[in-house]
Amino acid sequence: MKAEIIAVGTELLLGQIANTNAQFLSQKLAEIGVDVYYHTVVGDNGKRMAEVFHTARSRSDLIIITGGLGPTEDDITKETLASLLGLTLELDAETWRRIKAFFKQRGIPMSDNNRKQAEVIRGSEVFPNNNGLAAGMLTENNGRLFMLLPGPPSELKPMFVQYAIPALRSRLNDQHIVYSKTLRFFGIGEARLDDRLRDLLRNQLNPTIAPLASDGEVSLRLTAKADSEQQAIDLISEVEQKIRHRVGRWIYGFNEDTLPGIVVRHLSEARETVSTAESCTGGWIGQMITSVPGSSSVFKGAIVSYANEVKRDLLQVPADIIETYGAVSKQTAEQMAERIRKLTGTTYGISVTGVAGPDEQEGKKAGTVWIGLADGKTTETYPLQLAGGRDTIRLMAAKYALFYLWQKGKKGETIA
Repeated sequence: MKAEIIAVGTELLLGQIANTNAQFLSQKLAEIGVDVYYHTVVGDNGKRMAEVFHTARSRSDLIIITGGLGPTEDDITKETLASLLGLTLELDAETWRRIKAFFKQRGIPMSDNNRKQAEVIRGSEVFPNNNGLAAGMLTENNGRLFMLLPGPPSELKPMFVQYAIPALRSRLNDQHIVYSKTLRFFGIGEARLDDRLRDLLRNQLNPTIAPLASDGEVSLRLTAKADSEQQAIDLISEVEQKIRHRVGRWIYGFNEDTLPGIVVRHLSEARETVSTAESCTGGWIGQMITSVPGSSSVFKGAIVSYANEVKRDLLQVPADIIETYGAVSKQTAEQMAERIRKLTGTTYGISVTGVAGPDEQEGKKAGTVWIGLADGKTTETYPLQLAGGRDTIRLMAAKYALFYLWQKGKKGETIA
């Protein structure tokens, strides 16, 4: 089944809101073995909508249309599609009952145009809206499936999971189980990963291997089709072992794992704690850690020592270290990590000092970063030369700090 997703809404074209629905739908369709070939956005214009719907009908088996199901005059999605298909609209009694009950329960007067939200294309399978008013629907016409879903994500997502996915599963000719597992990498770029796995990527059949790069990280989604979930898991496991043999040292997690999440989980399980001394990252490491629920049991505090006098007076980094080697140096990173660990009494102290840019500092170019990691026995330092804009350098420095901490806690190993 080849699918296409069409988002309706002029506000999307103007950039007033992001089309997060398409991302969600593509992810969910991939999980059930439906391939999405096209994403399209069209404004609230009947002629252009009809052209887009006509094109989609000529090339896709499943056309999912989001938005334009509201009560206003510019909400014309189902009217436009019904006209294209030569069908009419009818009132869905259950949806109409729900809408009237909604307004009655809240004591709000109902407008006549709210009746429009209860209209569906004749012969459709209707999807109840448990989080809003407009019903969704699935219509089959000349061998094509047309699905209409409300635009608000808070309505679309639960409706798709609860009603649309079962409806699609019942119509799929291929009843194989589709199972996916995502491997998450850090510290290895997309090109380098591709180079080491080139033969696997080129010869993939079942499972398939789909790479994705985002914010300095790379993911590989392994997807297998089989007669049972266990068979699919076994197929993925075989390929995963080959991947691990070549690039396993850079795998930090799976599926929904994040670097802050796995760090907090590991520290919590080991009953260990961490504190941070940050210069160029400006507290970004601490923010990432504390974004994880349960981080209060492992994160004790931070000092954002952006200025040299704060490094000297608050962190107690010796003035001669900064004067001799500079704020952006191996020696200063060592001192920062050791001092923050002692001040807070934590298992680990992490430090970051560097040049975020755009200008040079101490004769060092933008992207020069030193990370320190102290555990009371040894203090390790990691030099980085990062590329990109100011925020990219800061984000990557924070992520590298978390990755090195996880590596050290996991096996006492570091990355060369």
